[in-house]
Amino acid sequence: MDVTPLRQRDFRLVMASGVITMFGNFTTYVAIPYQIKELTGSYVAVGLVGVIELVPMILCGLYGGALADSMDRRRIILTTEIGMTVLGLALLGNALLENPVVWLLYVVAGAMAALDGLQRPALNALTPRLVPRDQIPAANALQGLRWQIGAIAGPAIGGLLVTQVGLGAAYGLDVASFIVSALLLSRLRPTAVPEGAEPPSLKSIADGARYAFSRQELVGTYLVDIAAMFLAMPTSLFPFVADALDAPWALGLMYTATSVGALLVTLTSGWVKHVHRHGLAVLLAAAVWGLAITGFGAVSNIGLAVTFLVVAGAADMVSGLFRQTIWNQTIPDSYRGRLAGIELLSFSIGPTLGQTRAGGMAAVYGLRGAIVSGGLMCVGAAALLGAVLPRFTRYDERTSPHNDASPEPQAEADASVPQQG
Repeated sequence: MDVTPLRQRDFRLVMASGVITMFGNFTTYVAIPYQIKELTGSYVAVGLVGVIELVPMILCGLYGGALADSMDRRRIILTTEIGMTVLGLALLGNALLENPVVWLLYVVAGAMAALDGLQRPALNALTPRLVPRDQIPAANALQGLRWQIGAIAGPAIGGLLVTQVGLGAAYGLDVASFIVSALLLSRLRPTAVPEGAEPPSLKSIADGARYAFSRQELVGTYLVDIAAMFLAMPTSLFPFVADALDAPWALGLMYTATSVGALLVTLTSGWVKHVHRHGLAVLLAAAVWGLAITGFGAVSNIGLAVTFLVVAGAADMVSGLFRQTIWNQTIPDSYRGRLAGIELLSFSIGPTLGQTRAGGMAAVYGLRGAIVSGGLMCVGAAALLGAVLPRFTRYDERTSPHNDASPEPQAEADASVPQQG
């Protein structure tokens, strides 16, 4: 794995902050629905959390993108991190009450989603300021590794804490992680406001959308991801698949299998810097995702089913690496925050609608039919998008007229960190 970006001091701070806070985030991700289930015993009450989180994340993501293009991104990230610390304290205090209140859990979940929507565009837009342009693919892989470690270990730790120690310990870990993360982020150098920046407004958000949709290679990254997630995201059906394969013990393996596949890609990602046809790589990865999901739905052996999910996760990670590279290498710094907000919108809509599609098709065509047909439609969608978006398919970073969009990093490399690992 190429660890060259870790030579940059501020990138190391962001990575360390992300690793620490990721464990706290995933602990709370487990603790909130668990606590609602304990207090209400209602499936609907637990499912309502996702609906409450989606709207503020979308709205604040779009606004946060405009905000990231109009002020110091470090300030946005640090302020939202402090806000999440306060919300974590509210969860901790509520958990320690003799009679915790349910409504506070919904309020905090929505507020945390809003702060995440405000923070993520600034955080994503910061990366090209921290590493040289040729190190962006490696930086994306390192950030993916951070996320995958959190996605695998975080829920496991959270589950142990909430069931074996108590909700107070789980929320306390989240608060501690936010405090340490904020201390690390406070050491970041301030980032310059993009040249010609305007205050956030509906007009600035619309300007960002117009720019995004004026370039086929950017439109392709959004549409391929939405299509893959909408047509072939079967996670809501995992409990039914486990029962159908007479393997209820394997339900947890299904949920972690895609993360394991993604982790395998990130740990061996030194090759990504040798790939220059990024649009074609995204399309091929989406097709492999669809084929793997098709295989998952078609087999009757639990071992093969989990293996197909590992392959799917690996393909999804490859797609994500090259989509991030296109964004970070070619989007002008003055638009980077707003387009990160649009990316957050596509990232949120696809999986949410995909779960609804999977459930609806399973009710009509059966479990196997819903999963297999979704995977095949994903392959077809990738082929169709490749045909109707030729500039996306032919995109080559070596010849792109937008390949000089990334600014030079704001700090010199630290030669004490090795280049390869």
